[in-house]
Amino acid sequence: MKDRIDELLHLIESNPDGLRKAEFLQNQAVLEGLIGKNVSAASVEETRVAITTADGFRYFFYGFLGSEKPTARAAKSAPR
Repeated sequence: MKDRIDELLHLIESNPDGLRKAEFLQNQAVLEGLIGKNVSAASVEETRVAITTADGFRYFFYGFLGSEKPTARAAKSAPR
C-alpha cells in the first residue's frame, strides 16, 4: 500500500498538468454520459460533488469544478 501511495505522490509532483488533463477527460466522459438523463439530486459532500439521476445512478466528481455565467452574446446564440 505504501509503495502505491509513494507512486501516486511521485506522479502528482512530477506531472501536475498531465493529471489535470486526465481528470478533465474523465469528467468530460462522465458528463457526456449524463446527456439525456434527468438529475434528481445533487449534493456537495466533504470531498466530492455527488449527482443522482432519476434512474438511480450516482456520479461523483472530485477536485475543482467551476461554472460561469453566460455572456449576453453566448446567451443570444444558445439554442432554445
